[in-house]
Amino acid sequence: MITVVTLLAAFPLGYLLRSRLAANTAYAIAYLWAFVFQTLYLLLDAMDPESSAPAFEAGEFPVSYGGFTLAIFLAGFGLVALGRYVAVRRGRIVAPPVRTEVEAAS
Repeated sequence: MITVVTLLAAFPLGYLLRSRLAANTAYAIAYLWAFVFQTLYLLLDAMDPESSAPAFEAGEFPVSYGGFTLAIFLAGFGLVALGRYVAVRRGRIVAPPVRTEVEAAS
C-alpha cells in the first residue's frame, strides 16, 4: 500500500505544487496515513492465530519491515524532488533566483 501511495502521489505532488515544502508535507501526510493503515493491517494478521503465513512473527522485532518502509519513504521524497525538477525544466514553475552573498549582505 505504501508503495502504491508513493508511486501515485510523490511525483505529481512535486510537479503540481509550487511550494517544495507543501509538496513534501503533502507526500509525508499521504505516506504516513498509508503506513499506519498498512502496519495495523499486518499486525492484526500476525496476531490472528489462524493465519497461515503472518507478516510478523510473535516476539520478533520486524527490522526488515522498518528498513523497507524507510527506503520507500526516502524514495518518495526523491520522486517529489524529481517532479519539481521536471516542472522547473519545463517552465511550469519558475525557480526562485539564487541570491549571492553580496546581495544578501545589502
